[in-house]
Amino acid sequence: MSEFHINDALKGFLSKSPLRNGVRAVQIEEIWEKLMGKTIAKYTDKIQIINNKLFIHTTVGPLKNELLYQKKQIIERVNEAFGEKVISEVIIQ
Repeated sequence: MSEFHINDALKGFLSKSPLRNGVRAVQIEEIWEKLMGKTIAKYTDKIQIINNKLFIHTTVGPLKNELLYQKKQIIERVNEAFGEKVISEVIIQ
C-alpha cells in the first residue's frame, strides 16, 4: 500500500469531486486581497467563480474601468495562484 500526504489526498479527491467549484469559490475570496491588493479588495463587494468565469461585483465606477483594462492580468494571476486554468473569462458587474 502506498502512502499519501493529506494534502495530496485532498487534491486528488477535489480534482474529481463536484465540490471542487465550491471550494474554489471560497478560495478566491481568501486570496483576492493578496492577488489584487488591499485597495481593490476593499472596494470589491463580491467575487464568484461560476463555470470558469470570475464575476467581480463593485459599485465604484473608476474601479470597474480599471478592472476592465486588467482582465487579462486578472485571469493570469488567478490561474497562477490555483496552479491550473480555473477561469477563462472575467465579468465586471
